[in-house]
Amino acid sequence: MDFPGPQEKAGLLLGSGPGVGVAGCFLKESSTPSMERWRGRLALVTGASCGIGAAVARALVQRGLKVVGCARTVSNIEKLAAECQSAGYPGTLVPYKCDLSHEEDILSMFSAVRTQHKGVDICINNAGLARPEPLLSGHTSGWKDMLNVNVLAVSICTREAYQSMRERSVDDGHIINISSMLGHRVVAQSDVHFYSATKFAITALTEGLRQELREANTHIRATCISPGLVETGFAFKLHDNDPVKAAETYEHIKCLKPEDVAEAVIFVLSTPPHVQIGDIQIMPTEQVT
Repeated sequence: MDFPGPQEKAGLLLGSGPGVGVAGCFLKESSTPSMERWRGRLALVTGASCGIGAAVARALVQRGLKVVGCARTVSNIEKLAAECQSAGYPGTLVPYKCDLSHEEDILSMFSAVRTQHKGVDICINNAGLARPEPLLSGHTSGWKDMLNVNVLAVSICTREAYQSMRERSVDDGHIINISSMLGHRVVAQSDVHFYSATKFAITALTEGLRQELREANTHIRATCISPGLVETGFAFKLHDNDPVKAAETYEHIKCLKPEDVAEAVIFVLSTPPHVQIGDIQIMPTEQVT
């Protein structure tokens, strides 16, 4: 191990010199996180029509990536694409209509990406939904809806993204699952217990993916980002019959913004290829549970 000389020690104490000392460490300039290696490469973002997905898509386009944003309704993505172009962002946003509850739609999307854009370098599984279906009285159809989008679609997109990377010898790709703090603890709210179970599944799937990627001797990385309460339209879809209750969800504390989660995505992608971030748990400072 090399130890810093007198001038480097001064840098450690005074914050000057070729690096900056943090907690007794000497950081080289080359360790500074950067998104530069991703410029011009392709990221797939599911659920890109609103909320976190739209914020992530915008952040990536701002940093020079080509982004395929998919959703069942693409009008909002088309509007966002026009905004990004008008703003002069160096990347591009390509809207794509896809119903993630149907495997054939997902496979068709990946085929189109392969034909038109060669393939996927980053896959951000953001799309998700919740139905107010308690465990003791919920409808099976609602449970199936959540499983199809929150678990199966994530698994299918992950498999297809990995195959896309491998067939092009992409060894530095990244798969990011947008989960939830509800994938780490169960709250006393019966409406979200089944939804919480699907997010616990994502926690397990992401770690399982990380292990399989290691077994495959790749340097493709897997990360889970678990936000707490984010101010989006999520509560209004969950409580679509009670808009007052939905609005109250976001009124009692200062919530996260979609852009906060997008910044976490950028941080994860900007870390050096040898750095593996398994899970980021991010929640409002004022959130208790």
